[in-house]
Amino acid sequence: MTTRQLHLNAFLMTTGHHEASWRLPESDPYAHVELDHYVRLARIAERGTFDSLFLADSPQLWGSVSQRPAGALEPLTLLTALATATEHIGLIATASSSYNSPYNLARKFASLDIISGGRAGWNIVTTAGAEAARNFGLDAEPAHAERYARAAEFLDVALKLWDSWEDDAIVADKATGVWGDDTKIHPPRHEGTYFSVGGALNVPRSPQGYPLLVQAGSSEDGKAFAARYAEAVFTAQQTLKDAQDFYADLKSRVVQAGRDPEYLKVLPGIVPVIGSTEAEARAAEQELEDHIVHEHGVANLERLLQLPVGTLELDAQLPADLPSEDAIEGAKSRYTLVVGLARRERLTVRQLIGRLGGGRGHLTFAGTPEQVADAIERWFTLGAADGFNIMPAVLPSGLDLFVDHVVPILRARGLLREEYGPRRTLRERYGLPRPANQYTATLV
Repeated sequence: MTTRQLHLNAFLMTTGHHEASWRLPESDPYAHVELDHYVRLARIAERGTFDSLFLADSPQLWGSVSQRPAGALEPLTLLTALATATEHIGLIATASSSYNSPYNLARKFASLDIISGGRAGWNIVTTAGAEAARNFGLDAEPAHAERYARAAEFLDVALKLWDSWEDDAIVADKATGVWGDDTKIHPPRHEGTYFSVGGALNVPRSPQGYPLLVQAGSSEDGKAFAARYAEAVFTAQQTLKDAQDFYADLKSRVVQAGRDPEYLKVLPGIVPVIGSTEAEARAAEQELEDHIVHEHGVANLERLLQLPVGTLELDAQLPADLPSEDAIEGAKSRYTLVVGLARRERLTVRQLIGRLGGGRGHLTFAGTPEQVADAIERWFTLGAADGFNIMPAVLPSGLDLFVDHVVPILRARGLLREEYGPRRTLRERYGLPRPANQYTATLV
């Protein structure tokens, strides 16, 4: 029985990851703004001994509200509520480095880490798209490379802020009237290309030191950023070979950056559609596909591929003269994945929309619990993953099915814990050390 075990993250999205999930009779189309819905999901994932749950976010209203439940509760606010409703599971939120300031965001994540007892994680993203740029007073989105340069400085400042209190800065000596030691407070006094930050954070150092650092971009810039900073990577891969290549490449980059590759966990996304038989699973998958409104899919594809409206035809393949990835300033890696899938399998636009409806480029898999467990084990043992981002097509039923029927199989195979055990923080769950304070280290 292997001692290496899976890391599982529950990626929670409204009524499920399939764009038509909200149209099913079981679904509540208002669930995306109901706290009880997310509390229920968090407790299901905790029952399955998941390492963490994850809420995506974007500083814009994306696409048409006619397609699916749109808008979302601000994730750090929601995770603070979920911290009081759960005991063990990690709490990861997306926050944009493009449209935030380091001081405010560092304070929010430190606060969540303290409130949750050391369970906070930050999915660091650079936000693409002119729509988001216009929400923040810009005429156009910054270039891809510039967004990552800003993200690197943003994170460097955040790390200084999280370390600006030494762990023992609080004295609390009632007899002498000394509450804290000023010599153990370290204002960053940062002056850089994008940011100028003078003072120390107004929150003490949190239980983890700083949150688990997660990254989700798979472009060249994204992989370089991940190699330098990330401790977990969410990625979208369609085939075992592609996943193995990505895994090997990223781990080698981590080594080149002078880090231990064991301290970065690679978690591909998987959208499981589970049935008691394979035919039942396929029927559930087909029911979802039958509810897709293709006009929405065409509009989304044209936006992703940066094509003029009206370019794509449903029953034709993608145009032969698409731009190269180098010409894309938006989501480069997702662009390449989608075009590669369409070219490799010679899909029409209609077929491609069906394939993307469940996971927007993540691996979709319909089968029995045993077949889902087999696929997970295969990728895990063949050097393609350290765990998985579980993305149920329909919520809450898809997460319930995974926890009730797939998790017991993974446990029986020795791939997943039976219970949480003594490890308390999210870093401990991911096998990561608590980071040393950079100011203390320089003073020793």
